[in-house]
Parts: sequence; C-alpha cells; structure tokens
Amino acid sequence: MHGEPAVSHLPAVVLAGERSGGSALARAHGVTSSVLIEIHGRSLLARVLDTLGASATVAGGVVVGPQAACLTPAVEALFARRHFRWLAPACGPSASALAGIAALARYPVLVTAADHALLEAAAVDDFCGRAAASAADFVFGLVPHAVVHARFPHSRRTRLRFADGTYCGANLFLVRSAAGAGALTLWRELESLRKQPWRIAARLGTGLLARYISGRLPLAAALAALSARAGCTVDAIALASARAAVDVDSLADLSLAKEVLAHE
Repeated sequence: MHGEPAVSHLPAVVLAGERSGGSALARAHGVTSSVLIEIHGRSLLARVLDTLGASATVAGGVVVGPQAACLTPAVEALFARRHFRWLAPACGPSASALAGIAALARYPVLVTAADHALLEAAAVDDFCGRAAASAADFVFGLVPHAVVHARFPHSRRTRLRFADGTYCGANLFLVRSAAGAGALTLWRELESLRKQPWRIAARLGTGLLARYISGRLPLAAALAALSARAGCTVDAIALASARAAVDVDSLADLSLAKEVLAHE
C-alpha cells in the first residue's frame, strides 16, 4: 500500500531531446532543436515550462535535452527562472525519462514533453491530483477521442482503440514510486524493438495484441497486462482537456498550435 502522496511541489521531468537523425521540423525553421521553435514569440519549451510554473502542483525539476549546443543564455535563463536544471538527453525518450527521474531521486514525479505547447496548467493540476490519489505505481493520461475530435475536428491524432472506448495519448505520466520506473524500462525495451514488430508481439503476448487489433481488448485488461509485464501497477486517467492530446511534432500540429494560441 502507498501512503497518501503529496499533490503539490511535485518535481517534473521535461523531455526535450530529439530522436536520432534530428528533427526535420527544426531544420525547416532554422533552429537547433524543435523545442526551440517559436509560436507567437515564445518557444515550445518556454511555453511548457511556463505552464508548469503556473500550475499549483509542479515545483521545478529537470529538462532532459536539448543537446548542450542548444543552450543559449536565453534558454539557460528560462531554466533558472522556472527552477529547472538541464540534463543531457539519453538515447530515446524512455531512457531520458529514466535519467531525469534518477537525477531527481524522489517520488512522485511528473513526466511530460517539451513540445506540449497547448498544455494548460489546469490540465496538469487535474492529472496530477487524480493520478497522485491512485494506488498504482505508474499512471498516464488519456483523452477520449470524442473530446479531441469535437474540439479539433481536422486534427489527425493517433488513436488507441479499446473495446470500451477510443483515446488519444496526453504525454502526461506520473511515476508514483521507484517500482513505477519499471513501466519506463518496458517502454525503453519496446522502443528498441519498434522496427521488429514480431518481437514486440512476443514481448507483450500475441493473444493480447490479437484482442487489441480485433477491438476486443478492454482498457482495464490492457492495463492489467501492462502491469504484469512491467512488474508494477499501471493505471490511466481520462482527461477532459482536448488540448492535452496535442503535441507539436509535425507542420500540421504547429499550424494548429499557432491557430489556437493566436486567440489567447
């Protein structure tokens, strides 16, 4: 059993690295990292750190990435202002998340991404408060696809289709205990196999994947299977914020973010 976790002054790990090969989006905008692309005068990274700073839940943490060559005086001043320190990115987002958590050496800890430009402080507080009350070791956010489609009908988002509902990811994770890092370890293993789907199937179980592909896998069953394979308890929180489902990793996402933020 876990004791009642604190729901304020949580540290955060913000993932700001790039996959190998760099970012075509960054190159198209003449910046050294995609998280430094500006929308209406503020970079994606600045928007995420400002949102976390405006929340009632998060109090500083670490930013894992971008590469050291991207650390201009303005970026370093941003980190200092929002009480974050920089760590060099590891090989892939899951390894970077694990490195950030190890550097903080405390739980619970929020993990999110530096391209989450539409993220709002209210959604952060909603997720952290409800996730911290969970008994699970690792909790992640989902947004019902119907909510996203109603707000952004022309945005193409990856859908997770379960027997009892269809969701989009929210790039919000709460690691509530050291055991919860097991979910990130599983994620790192699956990342390394992403070009070998037959090995992913063998790792997760062909029966589980068959049920998912055929639309017969309920979300609760998926969470139970992930818990068993990760060696920790895994839970999901459904969020009402459509904006929480939008990260900026394509030109279409960037255009959407510019349009939304132009009205703020």
